[in-house]
Order: sequence, then structure tokens, then C-alpha cells
Amino acid sequence: MTQISLPSGSTGRRLWPSKESGDLRRRLTAVISGSLANLIAWYAFYIYPVFSLYLAKAFFPAGDARLLHVAGIFALGFVMRPIGSWLLGTYADRRGRSPALVMSVMLMCLGCLIIAICPTYAQIGELAPTILLVAALLQGASLGGSYGSSSAFLSEVATSNLRGFYSSFSFVTIILGQLLATILLLMLEKVLLTPEQLQAWGWRIPFLIGAALAASGFALGRGMKPTADAGASRKIGAEIGFKTPGTGHSPMRELMKHKREVALAIGLTIGGTLAFYTFTVYFQEALVVTVGLRPLQATLISSAALAIFMLLQPLFALVSDTIGRRPVLLWFGVLGVLFTVPILTALQHTRDALTAFLLMVAALVIVSGYTSINVVVKSELFPAGVRALGTGLPYALTVAVFGGTADYVAFWFKSIGHQSWFPWYVTACILVSLPVYIFMRETRFSSHFKA
Repeated sequence: MTQISLPSGSTGRRLWPSKESGDLRRRLTAVISGSLANLIAWYAFYIYPVFSLYLAKAFFPAGDARLLHVAGIFALGFVMRPIGSWLLGTYADRRGRSPALVMSVMLMCLGCLIIAICPTYAQIGELAPTILLVAALLQGASLGGSYGSSSAFLSEVATSNLRGFYSSFSFVTIILGQLLATILLLMLEKVLLTPEQLQAWGWRIPFLIGAALAASGFALGRGMKPTADAGASRKIGAEIGFKTPGTGHSPMRELMKHKREVALAIGLTIGGTLAFYTFTVYFQEALVVTVGLRPLQATLISSAALAIFMLLQPLFALVSDTIGRRPVLLWFGVLGVLFTVPILTALQHTRDALTAFLLMVAALVIVSGYTSINVVVKSELFPAGVRALGTGLPYALTVAVFGGTADYVAFWFKSIGHQSWFPWYVTACILVSLPVYIFMRETRFSSHFKA
């Protein structure tokens, strides 16, 4: 009978025999609970960029620069992600994955509530964008903690032969959160409200829904039992029965012993995170601003493409469970370098909805080589005592510099008359990551996971 071993320093007790029906139910319950908590956080995050056209009009004075301003605040929110990753990642490695993930959901929903009730620029002037910035910073901190906690949790509840598949549901929920936000926009625009109502007050509805979902976070936390690899504190040790370092355990100090792994995590993320935000957030806005499609067309195209993208994640992850992580990363790296410029250049010159849809799907098929397995690869780089922090902090730092600024950089290039430079910028960043994919060791058989 295959069993999951505890990390080094344990008493030797083993948990969760992998072939027992009770074990399967426990794993499925944990995966569903963790995924739903992650989904709430990412839905609450994505309603900001999805409703950015309405936020720009509500929080900034009239002018061509207001879309740039709302994108700038979105980018500044990413600055807080490393801080949130450090605080909540440390907490997750000392006290457990599930309480850290629940805390991140609460923080995200608080940001939603602030935006939902904030007066507009017409009502309070310059104070309105300031409050919007505060909410974006809170949400950024939340997401920084959510990524590491959920990544560690999903990789730890997995069986060794399906670790990629289990972990891929982190990005399934990320994409589903964006898809739900996009569908809600479509419902509000075309079914429930008039354009005037949506701009006047209807844009607050998705943020109120995000705030209301906070209550479910506590219930979901009860379904996320400690994993065999979880944590490094007396509290978790008491719950799952193995000895761990005491309260003096410092995940950050321990993380500094893994500088090579931190560098690898940053290197493999640079191109992937920029490509992800380019082909999801920026692409959707470009369908309206650059291609000239109607908002309804852009929403339908994005929704259909994101649905396909979401289904690709577990499929690519299963491939990685069979042939390894590196070949899948190389799929993204090589094709990303070769086809990013042609795809984005074609987007800038097309005015056809079907062509735009096919371009978006092609881009997302390529980037799936990164998104489907980046969570499991980072989790396999780090031991249990620093896994949440090691997975989350390098990612948050890299996303803050490259991913969160994708939208802003694209519109900045356009504002200075050099829109054609942006595809080359994305390609250059993917090219930086490509040598990492080529020369990094295969992580599928990581010694940090025992099975």
C-alpha cells in the first residue's frame, strides 16, 4: 500500500494511505475546499480589471488618460503582493495552509467592500482614486498570501503520480475566477441593466458579491485539514502528530538557505507571468481599444477563450505527470518566443472577431505550458517548512515587476506612439525564462515529497 511520508524531523507516523476510500474522500474534500477558497479570492481580484472601463469613468476625471490611471492602480496593487506573500506565507509555514488561505480570502473581500461603497470622483474628487488605491493594495496583499498557501496545500494533498494534476486546479480556479467576473459583466451589460445604470451604480454589484462571499471562507476552511507535509509549528505538529521546530522557527531564515531554488522560481516566472497577464487581462481590453470590437463581442470572445484555457490546465498537467515538467515548460518557452510577436501584431491589425478569437486561443494554448504546472514546479523546489513562503514570495516579487505591469506597459507604449514595441517586450521576457526551462533539473521526482 502506497503511503505518504512525513517530512524529516517527524516521529515517523504515516498518514493518508493512498488506496483507501477514506483517503480519497479526504483528498477530494480538501481539493474542493482549497480550490473554492482560491476561487473566491481570484474572482474578487479579477472584477477590478474586468470592470476597469467603468471604474475609470467612476474614479477619474474625463480624459484619455483615465484608463491608464486605472491600469496604474491595478499595477500598484501588485507591489503589495510580496508583502502579503511574506506575511501570510510565513504564517502558513508556521501555523498551517488553511488558516492562511482563509485570511487571504477575508482580506480580498475587504478590498471589495471598500470599492463597492466608495463615493465616485464626481462626489469626493481626488479622494476617490486614493481610496481605490488603498483597496487595490489590500487585494494585492491578499493575493500574495493566497498563491503560496493554496499552492502548497494542493501539492501536499496530491498523490505522487498526480501531483501536477492536483496542483493545476490552482490555475483552474484563477481562470475560473476571471471567467466568472467576465460572465457577470456580460449579464449586467446585456440582461440586467442599461448602460446608464451600469455606469451609474451597477458596477458596484460585483464588488458587493465579492464582499459577501467572505462569509463562506470560514466554512471552506473547515474542509481543509492539515496535510502530511504541512507546517512547522507546535500547533500543526499536535494536529497531525509529528515533531516540528518550535515557535522560534523562521521560514524566512530557512528560505535563505535555498537561494538557488529562489532564483529558479523567479527565472521560470518572468516570462510566464507576463505572458499570462498579456493574453488574458490586456488581450480582453485590446479587443475593444485596439481591434475596435463592441464590448459585448469582446466579452463573448474572452469568455469562450478562457473556458478553453481553463480546460487545458489539467490536461497539460497530466502530460507533465507522465513525461515530466521540463518538456511542458519548454513547450511554452519555445513557442512563446516564436509566436508572441506574430500573434500580438496580428491582433493590432485585425478587425475581425473570429480572427481575434483564434489568436487569443492560440496564445492561451501556448501559455498553458507555463500556467498548468508552474504551481507544482515551485512547490517541488522547496521543503515543507518553507514551501508556502518559497512558492509564494519569489512569484509575488516577479509578478509585481512583470505580470501586474503588463496592462500598464502596453497602454504606455501605445500612448507614446510605439504600440508595436509591446510584443517584443513580452518576447524578450519569455526569452529570459527559456534558459531556465532548458537547464533546470526535472522536479517531478522531488525529494521534498515522499510517496
